[in-house]
Amino acid sequence: MQNPQKSEVSPGDTDDGNISEGSNDITRREFLITSSAAVVLTVLPPVAPAQTPVAVESRAQQALTTKVSFKVNGKVHELEVDTRTTLLDALREHLQLTGTKKGCDQGQCGACTVIAGGRRINSCLTLAVMHEGDNITTIEGLGTPDKLHPMQAAFVKCDGYQCGYCTSGQICSAVAMLGEIKAGIPSHATADLNARPRLTPEELRERMSGNICRCGAYSNIAEAITEVAGRNA
Repeated sequence: MQNPQKSEVSPGDTDDGNISEGSNDITRREFLITSSAAVVLTVLPPVAPAQTPVAVESRAQQALTTKVSFKVNGKVHELEVDTRTTLLDALREHLQLTGTKKGCDQGQCGACTVIAGGRRINSCLTLAVMHEGDNITTIEGLGTPDKLHPMQAAFVKCDGYQCGYCTSGQICSAVAMLGEIKAGIPSHATADLNARPRLTPEELRERMSGNICRCGAYSNIAEAITEVAGRNA
């Protein structure tokens, strides 16, 4: 009597794709999904607790503001400003000294010229926090309508302005420029570096070249400056 042949079935060859026997059988697909999820959970970084927008903004604001103190037109001012605030914006927006003008905001036109520590600078190119303790003079500090600075009076007399937008920068620059001549500081137009510079027309044009007058009142501006310097053009 022949024994019936037993069919040999290898694990996983069942029709439903089970990989184990019994009531807890899982399919290959379920096994792969479960394994992938476990791997993802082990490699993901822990989630940081959410921060409220108000808290984030408050910390950012504290990090970006600082206190600065300087003297403007003879008066000490203490300001709390954004560290990115230019000296020009500090003067105009915080101290309301709007005589200093914002022209190109790139240091090309000279409308924002002020005198800091005896030197003329473009206030749009320097940060307010860089002038801690400095002595700054703006057009408002040079003279008043009742008592004009000699350079202001000369500009009025010689009609050294038209629209007037660049005038404050022109006057501040001219005052500091005459100080440079007096101190013997040479320019690119100075022919002899061993001799004291003189206010020649070439020197004047070179030294005032950073102040642009779009109205074209240059000849009258030069006349006003040379009058104050005590020379003829």
